[in-house]
Amino acid sequence: MKKIAIQPKELVASSRTSGFREVVSLYTEGEAIKEAKRCLQCKDPVCIAGCPVGIDIKKFIAQIVKRDYESAYFTIREQNNFPSICGRVCPAEYQCRKACVMTKKGLPFASENAINIHFLERFAGDYGMSSCGNPKSEFGNRIENRKVAVVGSGPAGLCCAGELARAGVKVVVFEALHKYGGVLRYGIPPFRMPGDVLDFEIDYLKKLGVALAPNLIIGKTKSLAELFNEGFSAIFLGLGAGTPLFLGISGENLCNVYSANEFLTRVNLMGAYKFPKYHTPINVGKNIMIIGGGNTAMDAARVALRLQKISKIKPNTSIFYRRTENEMPARRLEIEHAKEEGIKFEFLVQPVELIGDKDGYVKKIKCLRCKLGEPDQSGRRRPVTIKGSEFETTSDEAVIAVGLRANQVLTKAVPDLKVDKWGDIEVEPETMETSIKNVYAGGDIIGGEGTVIEAMGMAKRAAKAIIGKF
Repeated sequence: MKKIAIQPKELVASSRTSGFREVVSLYTEGEAIKEAKRCLQCKDPVCIAGCPVGIDIKKFIAQIVKRDYESAYFTIREQNNFPSICGRVCPAEYQCRKACVMTKKGLPFASENAINIHFLERFAGDYGMSSCGNPKSEFGNRIENRKVAVVGSGPAGLCCAGELARAGVKVVVFEALHKYGGVLRYGIPPFRMPGDVLDFEIDYLKKLGVALAPNLIIGKTKSLAELFNEGFSAIFLGLGAGTPLFLGISGENLCNVYSANEFLTRVNLMGAYKFPKYHTPINVGKNIMIIGGGNTAMDAARVALRLQKISKIKPNTSIFYRRTENEMPARRLEIEHAKEEGIKFEFLVQPVELIGDKDGYVKKIKCLRCKLGEPDQSGRRRPVTIKGSEFETTSDEAVIAVGLRANQVLTKAVPDLKVDKWGDIEVEPETMETSIKNVYAGGDIIGGEGTVIEAMGMAKRAAKAIIGKF
């Protein structure tokens, strides 16, 4: 008989959208052990190769079976600084779970029978948060008279800082905003990852000796040269991809048209959903359209629907995507959650104009129907508009969630820093060193948007290279 993976409990869709409580519950001890026992403990655990940071998945799952949760926690932390974060937001169905031997070959993502590695990681991570708050030990010999500057406190920056600190290197993380976490803070809603989880991991880094400097823009407030003059031996750039992309169509400058970046930042970082307690307002429409098909689009749609309910507006939020559901890059779990919560989906639709009223507010979206053509560079079939299929739909708020590009505040201020045609920093892949000696980079500033765990994988390579020079 087929052994289907144990799923954690979730808040009921009809009630969870009235606020921002976390949707997916933590495994109970019994559920975690039952799921862990499903693991075959393969002689050649291919799931490890599916993890961008190389967590010893086989080992930590075996430790959960033995109820040795502390050891499981520290086994994960040997390779992953943020188990509670990654256990919540990693697209495991495209990575470790997809590699699991219980997934049929050829599937684009993990089958329901694959071991729920991410939920087990979260179980161990949350156990560690409650019971293992202090760093267990240093993972290397202390390196004296060396300090490294990390620019940006997103997943790449925080991971690099943690790796260096565990090796005994003095680290200072410079952050442009008033709070730390980067996209983990402003991009991911609390119902997917509560802020206290991120706060714990940042406090953990502080206990390792990492210093944090907020409200400071490297490239404006200070230059790279000034950092070197202050005695930093190396610099890691985890700048992220914070500049939103737009569609390039008429009407994108109308009122009530947001980039997903601004929309989510106002809500997640600035507390707009608690207005007027928090002083950042956000307009809430009656008919909200989210344009895009990635995780950011799912987050924006689910946030928008919650804002409508909080504002006592009958929820009417839709996602417009120019391909089909099969091509959506969003996590399967997030798509299902959006459907459960009442988000409407319009597939094979491409907006071509945003139409406003006499006061400059968006009121309609003009679209074309699409069909799928040949695969593009991403491997997905290209959307092709259908002549004569034009239609209009009512919308008094639109959120553009079609991607981000490089944050170029620093790169434009440093002409010697080599970038590609998209503005992404070019690096040596093995060491992540840039065109400037002793300056390294990783995360979304390298090759565009990626996942949290991919950013961490780059950061670990950079940290290893930096330590190797010491």
